[in-house]
This record gives sequence, structure tokens and C-alpha cells, in this order.
Amino acid sequence: MQQAFESVYDGYWYIMGKHLSQFEKEYASFNQIQYAIGISNGLDALYLALKALEIGEGDEVIMPSNTFIATVLAVSYTGAKPVFVEPNEKTYLINPDLIAQAITSNTKAIIPVHLYGQACEMDKIMQIAGKYNLKVIEDNAQAHGATFNGKLTGSFGHINATSFYPGKNLGALGDAGACTTNDAALAEKILMLRNYGSREKYKHEVIGHNMRLDELQAAFLSVKLRHLYEWTRQRLEIAAWYNGALAGMGDLILPEVGSDSTHVYHLYVIRTNYRDKLQAFLAEKGIGTLIHYPIPPHLQKAYAHLGFKEGDFPVAEKLAKTSLSLPIWPGIKKECIKKISNNLIEFYKNG
Repeated sequence: MQQAFESVYDGYWYIMGKHLSQFEKEYASFNQIQYAIGISNGLDALYLALKALEIGEGDEVIMPSNTFIATVLAVSYTGAKPVFVEPNEKTYLINPDLIAQAITSNTKAIIPVHLYGQACEMDKIMQIAGKYNLKVIEDNAQAHGATFNGKLTGSFGHINATSFYPGKNLGALGDAGACTTNDAALAEKILMLRNYGSREKYKHEVIGHNMRLDELQAAFLSVKLRHLYEWTRQRLEIAAWYNGALAGMGDLILPEVGSDSTHVYHLYVIRTNYRDKLQAFLAEKGIGTLIHYPIPPHLQKAYAHLGFKEGDFPVAEKLAKTSLSLPIWPGIKKECIKKISNNLIEFYKNG
């Protein structure tokens, strides 16, 4: 990483240079897709993907009811309306069987979110999109390297968005993101939109934005991308340790992986009706946990204008009340997983 920093610093070219171009080529190759365009962050990538598809006022975009707020914000930025569809309670991913009933004459796109690191049922989603002439924008922020039926997430949709926030499986040392697509025309649109609406300096064809991935973050990401396969292998191993230690314990529900999906375990999420008590117990033992996410989008104050109330999306609300993310990162030792698991055993043993 130090060498990457020095290469950028000594090159005296900090925006839109060779390191960005190199990472875009490397990530496109990794994701088995024609084009990757570096963007300032994941939210901006989602927004630009929607904008490139000309989604705006009066349009509706379908997404899961249990996603992170960024997915919803991107749609709101365009002036379109977010439409929520409940997830499958076992996989936490958008339920394809519920999508068709949410489609109206105003629906223009579907955003499947590969939540926690598992691939959505993309074949069904793409079939629905084709039937109703809808666009698909994958939110691939948490699932770098995951697959459905052997095909990588971030390569199904018309144009897709990902985040390289530091905590992601492939994370920068600051904010970073990208769009991916096999459509040359859409890639060209994104290239202009991210750079003031310009292909050629001082010539502006559309009203654009300053949403470029900078050279330094691109250089860091190129270094880290070389290690992603090994880091993913470690995440899978750690998840297997948890599964072996926690199986059959109390009312714990462990992560379930769909038959045609793979999971890269950006997060290892368990569920329990005693979530808050368990979190407090683990905190007393010096074990930090997080909740992804405690308030579903339809109950956020920012979206009160949509008129939803508690009970409108019961699956998302149930997941919000029962989910707990246990520690997972490449390099965590098996002894640490044993300690965490033993504390969960103690929690349930002592009731």
C-alpha cells in the first residue's frame, strides 16, 4: 500500500489518471464484464446508473423493503418513487415471487440488493424484467465475488452499482464505488455524467456531476483486489466455523444460502428473538456486534411522506428486530470464533 501511495504521490496526477484506468480494467476483468467505471462512492454509483437509464419524475423503482438507506436515496435523488417488496425470510433477499404484483404502468426498474454477501435469484428477476420491459440495476455493494448459477453478481443487470467503502469485502481507504455494465452506450453515459458531463475538457454535452473515483483510492483498490480471492476463502471458512459451533443452539437462526447462490459473507448475520439481550450480554464480554439494519426504510423519518406505518412490511420489520451481525473479517482466528461461540452457549445455557 505504501508503494501504491508513493506511485500516485510521485506521479503528480491525482484525478482521472493511469491508476484509475488500470483499476477499472482490473475490476471489469474480475467481475467478468466489459466495462467498470470508477465512481466517488456507492450511492453516487447507484444514482448515476439510474440517471443513465433516464429514470426520473413520475417513475417507480422496485427494491427490497429491508435494504440499506442508500438504495432508496439514489432513487429519491432522481425524483422517482421507491416501491418496496418484501424479502424472502430465509435468505433476506428480495422475493422474486412478489415483484410482479408491485409493477404498475409507472414502473421502470428493479434494484435487487445482494444483501450481506449473498446473490439474489437473478434468473427469475431478469425474466420478470424482460417480460415487463424493465431495467435492472444490481446493488452489488456487499457481494463482490458472489455468484448465481455460476455468474457473478454485478454482471446481470443493464447497469450495476457497487461500493468500495472501507468495510466492504473489497474496500478502499476512503469512499469509493463503481458502475459495471456490458452496454457500451451506458458506459459512455456514465463516463460523461461522472465528469461534469464532459468527454473532452471544457466541452460539456450534458448536465453532469463531479463523481469521479480519485487516483489514490484506485491505486489502493488495485493492490487489495489481488487479495480478494484469498480474503473470500477466509470469510467462507470463518462462516463454516460459526455454522459448526452454533448449529441447533437455542432459537438461533443461522444464515441460509439459496441452492443456486453463493455467499461471500460480507456479514455473518444470525437471528434471535432475544437479539437485544444477546447483544448486551456479548458487549459485557467485550464482543462487539452490529445490527444491519435496525430501522427499515419505510419507517425512517426521511420517508414518512410515503405514508407507511408499522406493520406494512412485516418481514422487513421482523428482520430488523431479530438480526445481529457477529464479528467476521479475514484473518480472525478460530480461537476468537470459539470464544464468541462459547459466550453464545453460555447465554442460552443460563437463559
